[in-house]
Parts: sequence; C-alpha cells; structure tokens
Amino acid sequence: MGLLQKMGEKNNDGGQFFTPREVIRVMVKVINPEIGETVYDPCCGTGGFLAQAYQLMKEKAKTGVDIETIKTRTFYGREKENLVYPIALANLVLQEIDEPHIWHGNTLTGLEIYGGLFSSAPPLFNVVLTNPPFGGKEGKDAQTRFAYKTGSTQVLFLQHVIDSLEPGGRCGIVMDEGVLFRTNEKAFVQTKRKLLNECNLWCIVSLPPKVFLNAGAASKTNLLFFTKGEPTKEIWYYDLSDFNITKNQPLTIEHFDDFFKLFNPSTLKLLGSERSWTISAEEIKTKNYDIKAVNPNRKEKEDKRTPEDLIAIIESQAGEILNVMTKLKTDVT
Repeated sequence: MGLLQKMGEKNNDGGQFFTPREVIRVMVKVINPEIGETVYDPCCGTGGFLAQAYQLMKEKAKTGVDIETIKTRTFYGREKENLVYPIALANLVLQEIDEPHIWHGNTLTGLEIYGGLFSSAPPLFNVVLTNPPFGGKEGKDAQTRFAYKTGSTQVLFLQHVIDSLEPGGRCGIVMDEGVLFRTNEKAFVQTKRKLLNECNLWCIVSLPPKVFLNAGAASKTNLLFFTKGEPTKEIWYYDLSDFNITKNQPLTIEHFDDFFKLFNPSTLKLLGSERSWTISAEEIKTKNYDIKAVNPNRKEKEDKRTPEDLIAIIESQAGEILNVMTKLKTDVT
C-alpha cells in the first residue's frame, strides 16, 4: 500500500473506506473507458478509480492528441473530506494526469468548498466509476435535492449517478447488499425502479464477504454495471460469494478469471455457468425490486455428520453451558 493510499484511508469514518485495488481494476476493465470519453467519480477519495482508468486509457493512446486529451480533459471527481481532497489531487498528478478536475465539497448537498478546478466539467458524463460510502446517513439538506428522499447515502448517490450519465453512458458502482434487497423503505424501491427503467442494469457481481476487511469494513458488497438510455430487460448475475477472503488472503484478479471468460465487454455477450444466471426485469418487479443475488445453481452442502457426531456436539455445548451457569451461581452467592 502506497503512502498516499495510507494517508487517504478513512477507517470507520462515516462508512467511508478505501476501495481494494483489485476491485478497481476489475471495474475499470469491465467498463473499458475509451479516449474522448469523460470519466467521473462523485466520491473519488484518493482518486483510485480515476488513476486506474487513466492507466488503461494511456495504453490505448496512439497520438499526441490522445495523450493531451486524457491528461487534460478526461477525469472529473468530487471529494468532501478536507484531508483527502489534496491527496487526491497529488495522487492524480503523480499518475501523470496534468489537469485533474476535482471539486471540493459535498456532492449530495451541493455545498461547495472549492470548485475552481471543476469549472469546465460537462453537465453529464460518459463513464462513472465509484464506490459510495457504506452505511452513511444524510440530513434533509441532502435529501431535498433528490426525487426519492432517504437518509441512505448510497441510495442518494445511486440517484446522483443515474442523473449524471449521458445517454449511452456506462457505470460501474460498488453497492452495499442492503441496498439490493431492502424493499421496506419506499425510496429504496423507487430508486431501484428508476435504475431499471432508465438504465440497462446488465450485470451484478456478488462479491465475497470481507472484501473490504483490510480497509476496516465488514459490509457484504456487490458490483453493479449499467448503461443509461434503455430499460433493463434482464440482469446477468455472477456469484463470487462463496470464496473465503481474509486479511492474509485478499481478493485477487484471478478470482475473476472465469467471469471474464464468460463475458465479452465489447458485445455484452453473457454466458451461463454454475456461478452465473439471468433474471428478467419482470420477475424483479414481482419481487418489489429486490435485486439481491441468490444463486439458483448453488447446491447446499450435504451434512455428513453422524448421529454420534451431533450428540457429541450437544454434550460439549451442554457442558460449556453448565460451567457458565455454575460460575454465575458462584458469583451471585
């Protein structure tokens, strides 16, 4: 982990966490921004998505004009935190982006601290790559600026992202699983309905638990990929949730090898496997826009424990309970 990355990491600060490098690499590879397109991150942190997108686009550059384009008029972002904003600028300049157009302020409330570098930003963008803060809560000053009002930071950011895309624009976004399955709050349902009506949500990748463990977050997350301009007809799911991720065994790009074999980014041709399946938009509607990944191909693990094994487990647990109760009685008397 580099120095700038360490400085920009914000453990347990309003649900904001550094996005693992491998997740960024996968998302940028899937969305595949082209030279001439604008790339935007509305909560850019230290600029990881923008920096990785630049590296991919630099490999495509064939002329001096291409290089000038990606260095000066391609990358746009917003960042709220006073400490992180200058780190983002420094990081992107060190990555050879001569003019990173980063706005300093609260994206959701619109409260600006410094917007000088963002003055030439277009009203809409071709590509959005982002990881909104998990578990954040917003007040009325943010909620009043959105059609579907909620305190959920991620849901408001999802609305912002949809509204920030050009027709035909593409997005890769990290979402807390709670956003996908919650149907008990009106704004969650309305926002997901907006997503499916205004965009083609063509892929959801269910990540393993603990992917963000090294950044201090335990949230179960998913990657959503969508294109604005046409409604969703069906969603292709890919399931990685059964991988055991630890601090010493983090998520790697190799975990996505099968995913990239099944999916052609240029044609969006999506193939089936034990880890993948499709669900129609009509079925999603009948579930009140619960879009959580539930793999129909996964076989339940057979419980091979014998009756004797189960009895031994019960006896062991009963012994532990008896010991605790004995200690409690001793303490009371």
